[in-house]
Amino acid sequence: LKKELNDKQPLFIGEETALRYAVLIPLVQVDGEWHVLFEVRSLTMRKQPGDISFPGGRIDPTDASPMEAAIRETHEELGVDPTCIKVLGQMSAYIASPSFVVYPFVATIDHHEIESFNKDEVEAVFTIPVNWLLNHEPYMHTVSVQPMPPMDFPYDKIFNGDKYQWRPRAIEEWFYEYGEYTIWGLTARVLKHFVETIK
Repeated sequence: LKKELNDKQPLFIGEETALRYAVLIPLVQVDGEWHVLFEVRSLTMRKQPGDISFPGGRIDPTDASPMEAAIRETHEELGVDPTCIKVLGQMSAYIASPSFVVYPFVATIDHHEIESFNKDEVEAVFTIPVNWLLNHEPYMHTVSVQPMPPMDFPYDKIFNGDKYQWRPRAIEEWFYEYGEYTIWGLTARVLKHFVETIK
């Protein structure tokens, strides 16, 4: 037991079976100034069309690590040669729920390498100066989520049965406004953590 406890443990209980995603926060130089690069998701995407995101996606079984998945996805979406992606490090994972986790990585890329991005996944790309992000606070709205057990939930197994008081959960949704773009949701949460880290 002691040996098992001292071996590398999962990040959290359920990590092995969770939906695992990896994203890259790309730093690019524009006119001698560092910017963060973002994607606008293709308007034909089935999920979240038109939303702002970082390059990234689901970790495949063939990916050697979350970092390799982030690099692969960046290559597939932006057409950037993997050898031009210089990973600076990994940030804290974002655990949205026990069944959904995102591993963010920070890397520099040469934005001149982005010659033809994948139109099936990416509608457009744009950048925001790091200095702007350091000097502009996002705003926040709270969303209340109420658990709704299914009809076959075994209430007979728990104290108070169907009178059990399920607690609503508050989710913080952060928003960055930059020109015509609104960054929110998972991307804003990861971005906020990145900005706080470099501050």
